[in-house]
Amino acid sequence: MVIILKSDPDKNKVDNLRLWLEERGITAHETVGISKTIFGLVGDTGSIDIDALRALDIVEDVKRIQEPYKLANRKFHPDDTIIKIGDALIGGGNFTLIAGPCSVESEEQICAIAERVKASGAVLLRGGAFKPRTSPYSFQGLQEEGIRLLKKAREVSGLPIVSEITDSAQLPLFEDVDVIQVGARNMQNYELLRRLGKIDKPILLKRGLSATYEELIMSAEYIMSGGNQKVILCERGIRTFETYTRNTLDISAVPVLKKLTHLPVIADPSHATGSAELVIPVSKAAAAAGADGLIIEVHNDPANALCDGAQSIRCEDFEMLAGKLKTIAQCAK
Repeated sequence: MVIILKSDPDKNKVDNLRLWLEERGITAHETVGISKTIFGLVGDTGSIDIDALRALDIVEDVKRIQEPYKLANRKFHPDDTIIKIGDALIGGGNFTLIAGPCSVESEEQICAIAERVKASGAVLLRGGAFKPRTSPYSFQGLQEEGIRLLKKAREVSGLPIVSEITDSAQLPLFEDVDVIQVGARNMQNYELLRRLGKIDKPILLKRGLSATYEELIMSAEYIMSGGNQKVILCERGIRTFETYTRNTLDISAVPVLKKLTHLPVIADPSHATGSAELVIPVSKAAAAAGADGLIIEVHNDPANALCDGAQSIRCEDFEMLAGKLKTIAQCAK
């Protein structure tokens, strides 16, 4: 249920309404927008008389929400959520580029790439330290050493760092990571999501391989219900019958998720296509669809990358692409 308050409501009456709701076991999440203040109610609202609420002189309207997700719902929070990470802003009309290698391989590699992508327009550095791989024999990442090298690259470049967590036991290692990424395989790891809901750090949540929009949003709800409202949704391609590309990028996910939720929505053209030659056109498509940003795999030597070199674009290609993307995103507004 959502309660929309009138402009400049009496503070004492607002406090009394909140207290009245709390006495009935209902939590009111207050959202102060540009022109309206909204109470999003979480709890059993079935016994609440909507007409009685509408009769209050501070209330403009009351609406019931049918969707199972509440906190992520745009009806709860009509204005776009904007997440600040260092000097970067994600959401709210800002177009954000996150770039870097699939995995951290060495200090020289990650620092060199960090400086190159920053010069081209990236505002966050991505890099995998823990790598969940289909084969147990594939490179699993440098793990704790990878996190240390990412922090070194942050010192060199000034870029906030983004890295994927694969288990809640790794949380102590991520205390100094600016954005924690939850990969597609862990989108429905609800215990991990609950743990991430207890920390004050942005979470980049990727869509599962076969997840519906609602399932992705409900995973965001797990994090938000724990108190952490800093969630970024990521469309990274889903598994379909098509085998030419690694996955199938669901471009419609961008406008649909932005309609259903107030959370920032970015796209991952690298994992979606699995092919460097397709990353550039698919990136342009995502920007044109209204994505709040992109997370792109960039490597200075893709042919010798230890992980996913085939889908990593070169630093010079990223430089060329970044300039075009800003123009496309501006035109799409």
